[in-house]
Amino acid sequence: MVFAALAFIALLALIFVPQLLIRSTMARHARERADFPGTGGELARHLLDEAGLTEVKVEMVETGDHYSPDDKAVRLGKANFEGRSVTAVAVAAHEAAHALQDAQGYAPLHLRQKLVRYGIVIERVGSALLLATPIIFALVRSPVVLLFELAAGLAIMASTIVIHLVTLPTEFDASFKRALPVLENYIRPEDMKGARKVLRAAAFTYVAAALVSLFDVARWIRILRF
Repeated sequence: MVFAALAFIALLALIFVPQLLIRSTMARHARERADFPGTGGELARHLLDEAGLTEVKVEMVETGDHYSPDDKAVRLGKANFEGRSVTAVAVAAHEAAHALQDAQGYAPLHLRQKLVRYGIVIERVGSALLLATPIIFALVRSPVVLLFELAAGLAIMASTIVIHLVTLPTEFDASFKRALPVLENYIRPEDMKGARKVLRAAAFTYVAAALVSLFDVARWIRILRF
């Protein structure tokens, strides 16, 4: 019993500590800098225009910095859109890099978009299968059917973990092959260490998401242990 409790606590730490570290890194480097030549939103617009992507919009949203290939829009949270900080410009450069990937036909980005769409459907189907397990078992009273149902549902939900991890090459390319060289020409050398940390945090956002998916799978396993 004690071992199970410790294992569960360790799992929670594994899942949620990376998220806390990412948020902490972003917050640590979010101090406003009057010496920066522009805001995150202005940098994103500059980078897109410089690349000839004038049709790509730069928009401020409430939460969730991201690039939308469908809408051709770089979307930044208020703090990063209006902010003049290491975090603001690093995140802006990272998201603008995704727009450049899209324009250049970067295959991993397009694969990610397909997988994300599938992932939403897969997660819903997996949840429905797991919720239906007790009902199906009550109707058929067959352990084989129950095991198949559980295995199928958990496999479907676990596939979302794979989807998140597959996106890592896209994130690292955006952070380190595209955004980092831009920032070297935009901010002071002493700020680059912080920028690298922010870009690393941006790239690992999907790892954190994959770990949350892992927690969902573990939670369902605990619920269905009857």
